[in-house]
Amino acid sequence: MSQQLTYRSVLLKLSGETMGGSEGRGLDIPAVERIADEVLSARALGAAVTVVIGGGNILRGAAAQGAGIARVTADQMGMLATVINSLALQSRLENKDCPTRVMSAVEMPKFAEAYIWRRALRHLEKGRVVIVAAGTGNPYFSTDTAAALRAVEIGADALLKGTKVDGVYTGDPMTDPAATRFESLTYDRALGDNLKVMDATAITLCRENRMPIVVFNLNRPGTLAKVLRGEPAGTLIKE
Repeated sequence: MSQQLTYRSVLLKLSGETMGGSEGRGLDIPAVERIADEVLSARALGAAVTVVIGGGNILRGAAAQGAGIARVTADQMGMLATVINSLALQSRLENKDCPTRVMSAVEMPKFAEAYIWRRALRHLEKGRVVIVAAGTGNPYFSTDTAAALRAVEIGADALLKGTKVDGVYTGDPMTDPAATRFESLTYDRALGDNLKVMDATAITLCRENRMPIVVFNLNRPGTLAKVLRGEPAGTLIKE
């Protein structure tokens, strides 16, 4: 049932590590199930949901480069990893009777639809969850940048970044007990203080298009629904 939402159309950005469970590696089916349930909860509230997932649980580009693989090739391998994650999430959602489409920035018709802006909008209008894979389709651009780009393209109300912490901190809360959480901050502060929210290209693109970013803890059931309703549940980054 549709409810009064602060954010009615959202781009949900997930790191690949969220698909890998506590260790952040490989595909952890219970973790994928939890993510699917959060997406379903958002859809049940009446939100239109687009998802972009990284591929770090399967392959990290930096590690591949360290092994002597060329940067362009490493990034292409990372794009393929995002397709694997996208298909896994699609499968879990469709097992729960949720219509879903995987759209890839790199054409691979046997696995996913090609990403076409108008077609993505049409899927959202029909109530389908759209999962956008393969980043931007180009090397040297992260899935953070892909998420910002797709959020702007589809006219999302906000870019929501689901992480394992409940917002943006002054330091790493896992290692720095003195780190404090921001309830809100500006794009310029996030960039100037190098707070590692997203890469600089993604934040700059959001700033130029006034796209709000909300960083929240995806591992806490129900938090995504709170974010959609505009309740305090993370860190809001805006102009």
